[in-house]
Amino acid sequence: MNKRFSRTALLLGDQGLERLQVARVVVFGLGGVGAYTAESLVRSGVGYIRIVDFDTVKLSNCNRQILALESTLGMLKTDAAYNRLKDINPLCEVDRRVEFVDEKTAPGLLEGIEYAVDAIDSVSSKVSLLAHAHMLGIPIVTSMGSARKTDPFLIRSGDISESYNCPLAKIIRKRLHRRNIFEGIRCVYSVEPVDKNGDAERELDSEETFTRGRERAPLGSIAYMTGMFGLAAARELIDLILNPHSDKAKEDLMSGVC
Repeated sequence: MNKRFSRTALLLGDQGLERLQVARVVVFGLGGVGAYTAESLVRSGVGYIRIVDFDTVKLSNCNRQILALESTLGMLKTDAAYNRLKDINPLCEVDRRVEFVDEKTAPGLLEGIEYAVDAIDSVSSKVSLLAHAHMLGIPIVTSMGSARKTDPFLIRSGDISESYNCPLAKIIRKRLHRRNIFEGIRCVYSVEPVDKNGDAERELDSEETFTRGRERAPLGSIAYMTGMFGLAAARELIDLILNPHSDKAKEDLMSGVC
């Protein structure tokens, strides 16, 4: 047994570990949520991971993003993530893609992929990715916004059609409905109340002006919440890999608690 993943094998069994090692996974967005997801997947034994982001590490990322260090400031997030993931498991195949996700690029970025995680901080990009993954039959987990949230015990997960009390999830659902997509996408979200006067589209985990969209002021966020969202997304994806044909309700995921 590979000692690097011996504890994982004790928990999931040799067959479960093998499923993770042969899975081909992509994580879109390497910010406060996605980088935690990517690291958790590699530490769990995923053998191939594609990482997609076009941004660089900034000083304001240091309050919550696992890739943000004094030594990584100014680096492409894909490069910082590549170095970290290969340091965790040199045998993991890490495929870097410095690209912006939209209607044109999404299909190519999903090519050759079996499972996906969406941690993108743009509503339009998010919807494009989710729609293409759904159309291609690729199981995908999407994370809603962790900004302005402070209570990890109010994080929930399930089918996006079941999400509630999350303004951003409501917007994503409406846009997916326009594409005739109503269910079949796993979602991590929070039911924690937020300021009703806030812009729901700004609840995504973004802090700088988003250069390809309309300008928005930054929102407050904190490390443990972005991390919990990312780890919950990793748990959801691992469940999809280990139980690809399971369609029962996931009450046992977190029992309403992350």
